[in-house]
Amino acid sequence: MGQKENKIVGFMGLLLLLVLTAKYETTLVSGEEEPAQASPPPPPPPQKHKNAYATMMYMRGTRDYEFFVAIRVMLRSLAGLHVDADRVVIASKDVPVSWVQALEQEDGAKVVSVENLRNPYRDQSNFDFRFKLTLNKLYAWSLVEYDRVVMLDADNLFLQRTDELFQCGQFCAVFINPCYFHTGLFVLQPSKEVFNDMVHELEIGRENPDGADQGFICSYYPNLLDRPMFHPPLNGTKLDGTYRLPLGYQMDASYYYLRLRWSVPCGPNSVITFPGAPLLKPWYWWSWPVLPLGISWHEQRRQTLGYAAEMPVVIIQSVIYLGILAMTRIARPNFSKLCYRRSDKNIFLIQTGLKIIAVWSILASYVLPFFIIPHTVHPVLGWTLYLFGSFTLCSVAINTFLLPMIAVLILWIGIFGSLLVMAYPWYPDGVVRALAVFGYAFCSAPFLWISIVKIMTSLQVSLEREAFFPKLGDSVPPSGFNKLY
Repeated sequence: MGQKENKIVGFMGLLLLLVLTAKYETTLVSGEEEPAQASPPPPPPPQKHKNAYATMMYMRGTRDYEFFVAIRVMLRSLAGLHVDADRVVIASKDVPVSWVQALEQEDGAKVVSVENLRNPYRDQSNFDFRFKLTLNKLYAWSLVEYDRVVMLDADNLFLQRTDELFQCGQFCAVFINPCYFHTGLFVLQPSKEVFNDMVHELEIGRENPDGADQGFICSYYPNLLDRPMFHPPLNGTKLDGTYRLPLGYQMDASYYYLRLRWSVPCGPNSVITFPGAPLLKPWYWWSWPVLPLGISWHEQRRQTLGYAAEMPVVIIQSVIYLGILAMTRIARPNFSKLCYRRSDKNIFLIQTGLKIIAVWSILASYVLPFFIIPHTVHPVLGWTLYLFGSFTLCSVAINTFLLPMIAVLILWIGIFGSLLVMAYPWYPDGVVRALAVFGYAFCSAPFLWISIVKIMTSLQVSLEREAFFPKLGDSVPPSGFNKLY
């Protein structure tokens, strides 16, 4: 099957809310057939090669686990391509021991522990603290046991083997920007002299526009734009000097979204990179169908690492939601208002307070499930669990405050509809897709406003009904007095 058929599979998967085990026969971007397969056996121990694919890992905060998963998927995908090179992780010393063991024993990587390089640019006005430790990437030049190293960021998706990159010169990178090359993938020749010189340049405060590895390395190799394009020699020899790499080795995902297909003419379409918004990286379950390429990354994860680590949490959440639904159905609590008419002021305050509680409970029903789902589950499973969780919590608010079901669930229906619109597989290009999403949002807005009005009206009607709690010290009214018919 080709690209179009695979989109249809993804669309039907969301439409029917199928489980994670839905299998695809093709990848979204390559169009080449790949047989569905179970989780592969643990890779063999790393063997010594002349060259290496390397990436870095350091502890940055709450998103460390997601990048750990991304690195593992990339390492295993390289193993699946049978690359003729070692796979190296430059890990800071504070990376958990269990993670290091997983990288070495389960993923077949060689882990090199390093001290974090001090970032002298962190006081710049435009500095983003997400990049505080990215200068650890310079340690790639210290891997002198290798002839060439391809240095990678975790957000790379390999479509095919790229070992010809080891034939490039002392430094090679891709320009995905008219002025600056990108450091998400570059080729280098390790050298202690170059590494020591870079550390010295850090100490004396070499100019760095962004304070991260991108700005520093671009400043260190300022003339790369004038260098020739890399074409691998047919006889397998290694080149000398610096070269520009064709765009096909670092295809920016944003190019894909314009036409919803790849059409990069220069060089092989080998590697996709996902720069841009940190919260829309492809390993997050909500990134698809917002960004169509997210499903490609998850298909690669399904074929390599799998989702066993997240499944216990998913199962526990599902069981909890089922329990809440069952209890809500059994209890079906009647809503009795506190409206003992001691004073008009008390009535107003009580009614206002109950309205606020009702509105916040509805908002929480849509927000809470989103944040408790494991971030790196498969998108189809993630969205299914989110819709199930929000429906369950909305049912609690509906039964507690006697609200109209359709009005409360109109946002739920709108979210589900927007997912279908975004996952629709037959858009001719990204512009039409964006217009369709905008049109859907525009047409849905009046229904959302009407539902809000209806909810507030229903709340007011419920609060004005004749249902009283007994005055303190009075006898308890007969059973059934407070029931609402």
